[in-house]
Amino acid sequence: MKFFSNKQFGHRGIIDEWLRRRLRMCYWKLWHYARTKVRHLLKLGTSKRQAIMTAISRKGSWHLARTLAAQSGMTNKWLAEQGLISVKELWGLGD
Repeated sequence: MKFFSNKQFGHRGIIDEWLRRRLRMCYWKLWHYARTKVRHLLKLGTSKRQAIMTAISRKGSWHLARTLAAQSGMTNKWLAEQGLISVKELWGLGD
């Protein structure tokens, strides 16, 4: 996987960020109802107030995937446990 130089893959951090946000958005859509979203966020360690305020928000799932509640519940570690492979790690260029 090290055929190309590192310079050609300067945006790998941006790709990682986009993938994590996209996965958070997919989980958000998968949970459908506000009650389900609150239950899952609480189980993942988000505060009750943040979970409720985010779950009842009328904003879109892409926007909500970047909120504090989503990021504190669905952490990078949790996403890795779910099977997400980092692009940086895949290319052997971890910082």
